[in-house]
Amino acid sequence: MMRARRLPPAFLAFAALAVAGTSGCSCDSDVFQRMEAQRKYLPYQESDLFPDGRAMRSPPPGTVPREVLARSAVPAAGKSPEGTVITRIPLPVTPELMARGRKRFDIYCATCHGLLGDGDSMVARNMSIRPPPSLHDFAGRPVGWYFDVVTEGFGLMPSYRQELSTEDRWAVVAYLLALQRSQRAPLAQAPPEERARLTGGTP
Repeated sequence: MMRARRLPPAFLAFAALAVAGTSGCSCDSDVFQRMEAQRKYLPYQESDLFPDGRAMRSPPPGTVPREVLARSAVPAAGKSPEGTVITRIPLPVTPELMARGRKRFDIYCATCHGLLGDGDSMVARNMSIRPPPSLHDFAGRPVGWYFDVVTEGFGLMPSYRQELSTEDRWAVVAYLLALQRSQRAPLAQAPPEERARLTGGTP
């Protein structure tokens, strides 16, 4: 007949503590009270730390709240609800949108892909792993494909969903299309004044 082995007291104490932690009990032990009784400000409380006396702070400029993304009427994915890839930018492509796209591209994309999108950048030249590709190698893809790359990431490239709002991501796509066209378009397609500037001649 086998004799039952008695568990050591230390093990029993640890087991009791673990069970108490998972049962949701409110104990007086410092282990369970540290987070509940920590020094912190609750919503709408006063604070002496800031000149206006408020503990609740306004979001920093440029912050993109998740709730705003959810309320946006602009598609926040590169595919339609039916699963087809979007082929037209769902925003009016205006000079203001292009300027916004260029600004965001220069901040977030050009660091690796270069100001021209050709993959020529200081970061790319000093990367010990696979360098960022030229974005012109992907010309001709549907606009929704580019949008999903910015949103979800691609290969070693991370997602920029948190850094760029839905509208900003579409603005970056619009600017990228213009950038691709500018690097591949023949001189004859340029306006007369631009042709004159580029060739040093007259319009």
